[in-house]
Amino acid sequence: MALEIERKFLLLNDDWRRNVRESYHLRQGYLNAVDRCSVRVRTCGNRAWLNIKGATVGAQRLEFEYEIPLADADTLLTQLSQGPVIEKTRYLVDVGAHTWEIDVFEGENAGLVVAEIELEHADEAFVKPSWAGEEVTHDIRYYNTMLARDPFRNWPENAG
Repeated sequence: MALEIERKFLLLNDDWRRNVRESYHLRQGYLNAVDRCSVRVRTCGNRAWLNIKGATVGAQRLEFEYEIPLADADTLLTQLSQGPVIEKTRYLVDVGAHTWEIDVFEGENAGLVVAEIELEHADEAFVKPSWAGEEVTHDIRYYNTMLARDPFRNWPENAG
C-alpha cells in the first residue's frame, strides 16, 4: 500500500535559499476533490503524472501516482481542471538526513511559501531548521486541493 507521511510548515525567513540543492517548476490541477480522495494531474518539465490521494486530514494518507503522457496532462490541465491551475517553484534543501521541499507559489496563490518534509513513519525524528516556523499540517487551507478551490490571495487576512 502506498502511504504518504508529510508535514507542512510556514517559513520564518528566506535563510533556506542559501542551501538550495535544486529547483524545478510544477503545474498541477485537480480533476476532482471529493470527501474520500482527490485526483490530480501534475507536470514538471517534459514529464507528467496522475496522482490519487486520500482525503485524510493530517500527516499520513494514501497516495498513488502514475506517469502519463505530457500531451494528455496538458489537455487535462486546460480542459478538465477544477479551479485555477496551481503553479509553483519547488526548491529542495537538505537538512540532516532529510530533504525539505519548499514550494513558492505563483499566480492565484502568489505570496504563499510552504515547506514540506516527507517521512518514512509518523513518529520519525527530524531536524526542524531555524527557518521553519508554524506547523500547518492539520490546516486544510494549505492543502493544494484547497488552494485550487480557495486561492491564497482570496483569504480574508490577505485582502486589502
